[in-house]
Amino acid sequence: MKHTILTLMAILCVTLGAVAQDDKSKKMPSPPAKAEGTIDGIKVTIDYHQPSAKGRKIMGDLVPFAEVWRTGANATTAIELSANATVEGQKLAKGKYGLYTIPGEKEWVIIFNKDIKWGAYDYNQKNDVLRVNVKPGKTAAFVETFTIKVDKGQVTLEWENTSVSFKTIKG
Repeated sequence: MKHTILTLMAILCVTLGAVAQDDKSKKMPSPPAKAEGTIDGIKVTIDYHQPSAKGRKIMGDLVPFAEVWRTGANATTAIELSANATVEGQKLAKGKYGLYTIPGEKEWVIIFNKDIKWGAYDYNQKNDVLRVNVKPGKTAAFVETFTIKVDKGQVTLEWENTSVSFKTIKG
């Protein structure tokens, strides 16, 4: 009888812990998200966290220009390509990379890095595998929550009034 009660109590504790953990992730200020799609036969998967504007100025302020950004919140954004690709005309081997950016008013640098760590604090340029430059554009409407999309032959980052895309094809 004692053994049964102890077993039931252990199961209850584990269950309550799992529920509490699940509830905590739902209440995160910058919850996890996933963008997935297929571009030219390449499966693209991006794991990131979605910060929200919450009335703040984002580009050039919360996300400074000319500084490396982890391209989301919390952990480094991770991008995985199922096959060798050409990104903005430059070759990139299939694999999983940290996706960093350097935002700018007139140009953004998209960075694929070997490291996938918590935040951008341990970013090391020596581990960059590829850097490409792209021009930012404007969104059709204000975007409250940072969003990444895989669609129409490209990956698009949108937040506030800014939209940045990079083209990807098989290669």
